[in-house]
Amino acid sequence: MKIKSITHRWVLNTFGVITLVLVIINIIFIVHIKRYYYNYAEQTLALSAASNAHTIQSMSNTSRGLNLEIRNLIENFSNSDKMVAIGLNFYGDVVASSDGILTNYSDYFYNYNNITSSLSDDTYNTGYLNNGEHIMTYTKNISTTNSEFSSIIYVVSLNEIDSLITNLIIILILISLLAIFFVIISGTFFVNSFVMPVREISKVVKKIANGNMKVRINKKSNHEIEELCSAINYMADELSNSEHIKNEFISSVSHELRTPLTAIKGWSETILNTTYNDKETLSKGMVVISKETARLSDMVEDLLDFSKIQNGQFHLTKNKMDIFAELEETILIYTDIAVREGKKLIYNEQSAVPVIYGDKNRIRQVFINIIDNAIKYSDQDDTITVDAFVDEDYVTIIIKDTGCGIAKEDLQNITKKFFKANNTKKGSGIGLSVVEEIVKQHDGSLKFNSVENEGTEVTISLPLYKENDL
Repeated sequence: MKIKSITHRWVLNTFGVITLVLVIINIIFIVHIKRYYYNYAEQTLALSAASNAHTIQSMSNTSRGLNLEIRNLIENFSNSDKMVAIGLNFYGDVVASSDGILTNYSDYFYNYNNITSSLSDDTYNTGYLNNGEHIMTYTKNISTTNSEFSSIIYVVSLNEIDSLITNLIIILILISLLAIFFVIISGTFFVNSFVMPVREISKVVKKIANGNMKVRINKKSNHEIEELCSAINYMADELSNSEHIKNEFISSVSHELRTPLTAIKGWSETILNTTYNDKETLSKGMVVISKETARLSDMVEDLLDFSKIQNGQFHLTKNKMDIFAELEETILIYTDIAVREGKKLIYNEQSAVPVIYGDKNRIRQVFINIIDNAIKYSDQDDTITVDAFVDEDYVTIIIKDTGCGIAKEDLQNITKKFFKANNTKKGSGIGLSVVEEIVKQHDGSLKFNSVENEGTEVTISLPLYKENDL
C-alpha cells in the first residue's frame, strides 16, 4: 500500500466521523430550536386565550348581552396584529372573526378534519390555510353560559418562525461545512507534516541500505519526526563509521596475518635450504616460526572469541580462584618482554589472597591484553605500573603506563569492535571488545582514563567471592 494512502484514509475516516457528529449535533440543535420557537408560539396563544377567558368570565357577571360582548371581544381582538381569533357556534360554524372574514371552517383551514377532530379545550394543532400558510391553533372552550359561542380558536402564523428556523438551519449547515472544510485542510496539512518527512526518510533509508553512507536527512520539524531523523542520521553515521572501521580492520588483519605468514614462509624456505650443520640458522628460524605461529594463534583466538560474543555463544567456566595468582603469572611473562624493549614493568605486590568466582583463563586473558597494550603503546624508558588492592566487596587492579595515551575523542570508542586508536601499532582492534565482555560477564567494571602523550590508566574491578555465587 502506498504511503499517501495514509492521508487519504485519515481524511476519509475523519470526514466520516466529523460528518456523523455534526449531523447528530445539527439534528439535536434543529429539534431544540423548533421546540423552543413552537413553545413560544404556544405560550403566546395560551396567554391571549387565558386573558380573553378571564374577560368573558368577568362580563358574564356584569353584562346581560353576553353574546354581543363576546362578539365584540372577538372582532376587536387586542392581539389581532399577531394572531386571529375565530368564534365558533355549537355547530362548529364560524360566527365571528377578528379579521372580519366569515367563512366555513372547512374552507378556512386546509386540514380541517385534522383540526376539528380534537376541538377539546386547551388543544394545540398545526396545519395550513388554503393559501398554504403554516399556522398553529389553540382551542379554548367558552365555559360561560351563552346561546351563540361554544369556543374560540386562536390562530397564529408559523411562517416567520419557520423562516427563522430555516435560516438557522442554513447557517448551521454552512458552519458545519466550513468546519469540515477547515478540519480536512488542517488535518491534511497535519498528516502531510508527518507523511512527507516519512517519505523522505524512506528514500534516505533505501539509499543507506543500498550502500550510500553519505546521504543524510534534512531535519525540518520540531516534534518526534526530528528525533527519528536524528536517530536515522546517527545510525547512518555509526554505519558509516562501522564500515570504515571494518574496512580498516580487514586491511589491518590482512596485514597482521601476512606479516607472520611471510616470516614463517621465509624462514621455512631458509631452513629447507640450510644444512643440518648450520644449527644457529636453524635455531633462529625455529624461534621466529614459533613466535609468529603464536601470534597467529592469538589472533585466531581473538577472532573466535569475538565471533562467539557476536553470536551470543561466549560462555565462561567459573570456579573459585585466586585472582592475584593469575595477575602475578601475567606480570612474570611480560617482565622479560618489557626489559627486552627497554621499558619498566613494576608490580606492587599484595599480601592478600582475594578469591573471586570466575574463569581463570579468561581473567588471565584480560590481564595479558591490557598489559600487552600498555607495553605496546609505550616508548623506551616508559614505565608500566600495576597496583592491586581489595576494597570492601571488590578487588581492583589498576594498570597505568606513561606511553602515548589516547585522544579524548577516541577514548569512548576503544572497546568498540574493530576500533584502533593508533594504526601504527600491531593489533586487530577487537582485543578490548573481548576484554570488556569478559569483565562484564564477571559482573565487574572496566574503566579507561587517558591523556594524550601522557599515558593511560585502566581500572578493573571484580566482585569478591560469596557463598551464594556457586
